[in-house]
Amino acid sequence: MKRLELPKWKVKGKTGEKASRRLARFIIRKKGWIQTVFLVGCVFSLITMLFVNVNYDLTEYLPDDAPSCQGLDLMEREFGYPGTARVMIRDVTLYEAKQYKDRLEAVDGVDQILWCDSQVNIYAGEDFIQMDEIEDYYKDGYAVMDVTFEEGDTSRRTSRAIDAMQEITGDKGYYVGMAVQNKSLTENVEKEMSLILSVAVVMIFAVLCITTSAWSEPILFLLVMGVAILLNRGTNIWIGTVSFLTNNVAMVLQLATSMDYSIFLLDAFSRERSAGLSDEEALTNAIDQAINSILASSLTTVVGFFVLVFMRFRIGFDMGLVLAKGIVFSLITVLFFMPAMILKFARWNDRTAHRPFLPSFEKLSHIIYRSRYVALIVMALLATPAYVAQGMNDFLYGNSAVGASEGTKVYEDDLEITERFGRSNMLLALYPLGKVSDERELTDRLEELPYVKSVTSMAGTLPEGIPEDFLPYSVTSQLHTKDYGRMLIYIRTKSESENAFTYTDQIRSLVRQYYPEGSALVGETPSTEDIKDIITDDYARVNNLSMLGVFLVVMFSFKSILIPVLVMIPIEAAIFINMAIPYLTGSTMVFIGYIIVSSIQLGATVDYSILLTNTYMDCRRRLEPKEACMKAVSQSCSSIFTSGSIIILAGYIIHFISTTAAIGDLGHLIGRGALLSVILVLTVLPALLVLFDRLITNNEWERLGAWIKKRRQRRLAALKSRIKKIAAFGEAKCDEE
Repeated sequence: MKRLELPKWKVKGKTGEKASRRLARFIIRKKGWIQTVFLVGCVFSLITMLFVNVNYDLTEYLPDDAPSCQGLDLMEREFGYPGTARVMIRDVTLYEAKQYKDRLEAVDGVDQILWCDSQVNIYAGEDFIQMDEIEDYYKDGYAVMDVTFEEGDTSRRTSRAIDAMQEITGDKGYYVGMAVQNKSLTENVEKEMSLILSVAVVMIFAVLCITTSAWSEPILFLLVMGVAILLNRGTNIWIGTVSFLTNNVAMVLQLATSMDYSIFLLDAFSRERSAGLSDEEALTNAIDQAINSILASSLTTVVGFFVLVFMRFRIGFDMGLVLAKGIVFSLITVLFFMPAMILKFARWNDRTAHRPFLPSFEKLSHIIYRSRYVALIVMALLATPAYVAQGMNDFLYGNSAVGASEGTKVYEDDLEITERFGRSNMLLALYPLGKVSDERELTDRLEELPYVKSVTSMAGTLPEGIPEDFLPYSVTSQLHTKDYGRMLIYIRTKSESENAFTYTDQIRSLVRQYYPEGSALVGETPSTEDIKDIITDDYARVNNLSMLGVFLVVMFSFKSILIPVLVMIPIEAAIFINMAIPYLTGSTMVFIGYIIVSSIQLGATVDYSILLTNTYMDCRRRLEPKEACMKAVSQSCSSIFTSGSIIILAGYIIHFISTTAAIGDLGHLIGRGALLSVILVLTVLPALLVLFDRLITNNEWERLGAWIKKRRQRRLAALKSRIKKIAAFGEAKCDEE
């Protein structure tokens, strides 16, 4: 397996040996100590990974200057930030619903439950109750209640409270809301990711069995990658809290994107060993040969992942940091830990050796060369409309898109509640206390809006002239503090829709008419609106930075300006087509996966382009363009198919198993993106290399360097000439004086 070759380490010590070879000898000589260090690191990681906090709330990744984030900080400071849920109970009378409500309200962790018993006397009997007045809370044998918990949506106490409530209601209960979403998301993700990782390991093992030359080699590769993954997860303790997306997807992505480092080192060892060298000498040569290639291959991936840290939406920071850190740990593990494992597995690999199953790919290389211009034309025809289409996708941005996605029980329960009682989306208006008349007038104006279901405020709850002390403290504390008031506004929309955003903006504007300073509007919809605005801006920034970073790495590696452009063309075209497919199929995506996958696809698959280009340049030194092209394709196919298959499998395993939309969408995009990258690299890039052969083989880097040197010399000569003229002028002046 060939990789991009960086300039060899030429630093020499007293013995005249290069630094890479001295490092190789050190690694082998100290292999026992190195194994001990990695063992300690693994034990440390096994312990610390248990203490890494996982966050399931996307709103916590909003920047501090986001309006909804400032509003949430204000609410938490003044009122706290309790969790919320909505419960529907079927097949109950009014009296039975009241009994359920009292039992649910007595559950530990439940603060209060809002229902129609605060408006009417349930015990008066249905004949004395105007049923149309309470139809938002009870009708046709169904009761719906709004629950407020004592602690936040993600609290374990809140989660236990939901379990107790579900036990009380049994199969009669339907549960929605942020607290329920977070609980469901936590349980589903933890359960599903264990299955995803298990299936991924099995499938990758199968791929490696086909592409390697010994049955035991896949075990070696998975062992080495397992250590790297464990070290990466354990060191997340220094980050403190990571997102659920990062915590669960990073393992599979690290396994899929860095597996080829270990394959490359073992291949180098096998070649040296077959030349008759001893195991340790062969391994020394292998490390010496592989280190530059592995460094180059990993650097492009690290850059592609690391640019995510520059997102304003801070989920990119922890994902970019964890993924980049994972590649670094894979690199360190392969270079330092794997050599000792290679020596241990050497004889085992000999005993379990088998003939390779992959073909020579010579026929495929001929087909690719003959159809190279067709491939270019097809790509040109697809790339432009794909670029336009990928910017026209429909997206979902908020927590509901993640925690209540189609296929989850929360989603099904939400459909049932909506069918019976319509939509109910809670907004919370916060404002500095002032005139009671302003609060009352604002309440009345909000209630007049056609899309407002109900408004709860202190002024609206108390009759005029009645003091607050008339109400229990548990009620007044929810609506008033010393300095601030809070108003609960329920609107008839989903938490995320264009109508929801429009109505939220209108309500915010109305609140500011009465409280122009110090007011805020919080809730899932305002937070989602901020996520949408911020993450949309992040997309262009991340894309541009990832392309620039990879371009610079490839430019300095190949010492060429044109080659990075050629290398990136098929990958970027694959990204455009990948992102355009959801629009063409009418699918709606979770935007967080969309923004992240561009960098992931570029960083993970650009190696294929680099490998093919590097092989072509090597072959071109002794062959004509046609032969060099076919030789490069046939030699590179095995490596590209192996690495590509692993990423494709990993992506689609995530997609088919995960019921969480954000994770499933991300897996689908990664798997399909890797497949498209493999296809375009093998079909389009050879055509580009042959088409621009003269330019890329004329060493434009040296010509550019020579031009810069000549220009610098001209400037220096001109400067010297000016200095001489000035000196001559000065001497002439002195002579005149």
